[in-house]
This record gives sequence, structure tokens and C-alpha cells, in this order.
Amino acid sequence: MGTNLGDRELNLLRSVAELGRLSGSRVTALSTFYEASPVGMPPDTPHFYNGIARLTTVLNPFELLSGLQRIERELFGRKPSSQPTSRYMDLDLLLYGDKIVDRPELVIPHPRMTMRRFVLLPLAEIAPEMKIPGSRSTVSELLAGLISDEQVRPLE
Repeated sequence: MGTNLGDRELNLLRSVAELGRLSGSRVTALSTFYEASPVGMPPDTPHFYNGIARLTTVLNPFELLSGLQRIERELFGRKPSSQPTSRYMDLDLLLYGDKIVDRPELVIPHPRMTMRRFVLLPLAEIAPEMKIPGSRSTVSELLAGLISDEQVRPLE
């Protein structure tokens, strides 16, 4: 989850509540929320607040993606964009158990997640020993080896 517009902390909390309302889904873990410098965006872009939620769900990955996109669109007014842009909410489907999906509309594991401190740091909180499908390293190992100039700090 990521947001850099509006009441960022409230946006994250609203997203967590909505994730729990997805049909046949339940939030089973939630990371600390973090403030992170924007990646791939102009330096004057407002910082993002990010967090990771783990769900149990009966939805398949494509149904879950559809639910995430509905939340972005209907609750946060997200419009599709081909460029990185500021947003009230971005909900990414990073992992789905040990599944690997490579389709135009969905790639799991998320293709850039292992290069993003704002993803690995909160993920390491809730699943430090988990191995990313297709990788031999744990989340903690990937985080320890990450070379990045991102600034990420927990919210106080």
C-alpha cells in the first residue's frame, strides 16, 4: 500500500479496512507504516507512506487484483497512468503464496519488489524468513543486500 496525497495515514488505515471487506478475505498481518522518498519521480514529489498487509483469501490472484483496483478507483479516485504519479492510494499485489504468474495484466512476484526498500522493510517485519518465489534468498537476506539510496523511516 502506498499513498502520497491527502491524509496519508488515514488513507492507509482505510485501505486496510477495505482489504478486510473483500469477499472471502481477511487481513492476518500488518506492518508498521513507513515514510519513504519517492522512487522514479521528481525530487519535489511528496514522500509516500507505505505499508504491507498479508491477507488470507478465497479469491484467485486475478479476482484479488480486480478487488484492489476497485478500491483504488472507487474509494481513492485512482485513474490509470503509464507514468509514475502522485496518488491517494496504490495497492500492489506483490505475492500470492508461492505462485508465479506472468501475464500482461498481472506479474507475481511483483517485478520490482526486491529492488524497493519501501517494500522489503515492511515485508521483513511480517515475513522475514519467507523466500520470494523464484529466489533462493529470504526477505531479510534481500533487504540486507539491497543497495538503494531510498530514504525509508517508520512513522512515529
